[in-house]
Amino acid sequence: MRIMLVGRIGTGKTSFKQAIQNESLSYKKTQAIEFFDDFIDTPGEYAENRSYYRALIVTSAEADLVILFQDCVEKTLWFAPDFSSMFGDKPVIGIVTKIDIAEEKENIDAAYNSLLQAGCSPVFMVSNSIGTGIDQVKKYLLSCLNNL
Repeated sequence: MRIMLVGRIGTGKTSFKQAIQNESLSYKKTQAIEFFDDFIDTPGEYAENRSYYRALIVTSAEADLVILFQDCVEKTLWFAPDFSSMFGDKPVIGIVTKIDIAEEKENIDAAYNSLLQAGCSPVFMVSNSIGTGIDQVKKYLLSCLNNL
């Protein structure tokens, strides 16, 4: 199963990939779409700039599942309602990141609700740096893999 990671700059897409694969976290800026065996890591600019949406749509053809990322520290919500529909019938899940450093619970709730409105189901809450929620996502991904 190949998973495409989509979200604005700094939401933790690459860190999530490292956490889910039990790698040590090393922060780096993704400059171009990167294809791995199990993941497609997209630059944050692709989620932030509508002119790149076509590239996301085309790239999603190579994915079995799409994950949208919204961090709960940044108060700007990036995904429009029903954003996930651009990926056709692909399953789209959501991940709220940085829950360990959220200043207010309302920020976590806003990020969670934004992903629900974008069409994500289910939505998970994680901290890549301390591992909170990573095991839940792994279980979900394994169940998806078993259903292919």
